[in-house]
Amino acid sequence: MPERDQTRINERIGVREVRLVDEDGTQIGVIETQKALQLAQEKDLDLVEVAPNSRPPVARLLDYSKYKYEQEQKAKAARKHQQQINVREIKLRPKIATHDYETKKGHVERFLRGGDKVKVTIMFRGREQAHPERGRMLLQRLFEDLDGLGVIEQNPLQEGRNMHMMLAPSKEALRDAKGAKEEEPPTEDEAPPSEAATG
Repeated sequence: MPERDQTRINERIGVREVRLVDEDGTQIGVIETQKALQLAQEKDLDLVEVAPNSRPPVARLLDYSKYKYEQEQKAKAARKHQQQINVREIKLRPKIATHDYETKKGHVERFLRGGDKVKVTIMFRGREQAHPERGRMLLQRLFEDLDGLGVIEQNPLQEGRNMHMMLAPSKEALRDAKGAKEEEPPTEDEAPPSEAATG
């Protein structure tokens, strides 16, 4: 095993005393930094500062490369369990035709079932701005037509010529999204080998 770079560790700590914790997590107590470095060298471990703002700073004896690897694995697992939510936008006009409305509603349903948030924007032109209640009625109608797939995260809000409403997927929509992901067939990389291949 290569010799540890103790001088680099000493420069990083840069203090006379540290509160030392050994590799098992047992507190050794406050000792001189040089003694802590000697202990680390004897045990073929690194001396790593884990709480620099404490007085004196807390340092720990550990295998730094192993520690770094474990931290990366924990971060990777946390990212894997995080759900990324996209915000999609659908634009409507106050005088939208029935067929166009049904098409846009279908897009909103698909986005919500996919676990995405949807920003619904009503665009007013010219004299339409004098009747913002038509935009609110259209947004309310859309929300009711979604049959519980979405929840209103932000109520209709008029900003200049546009009116916005933010919809988030309901628990039912999220269940649908999760079920759809679990039912996806495996990709070529994940597919089990065929009998002919194992021969």
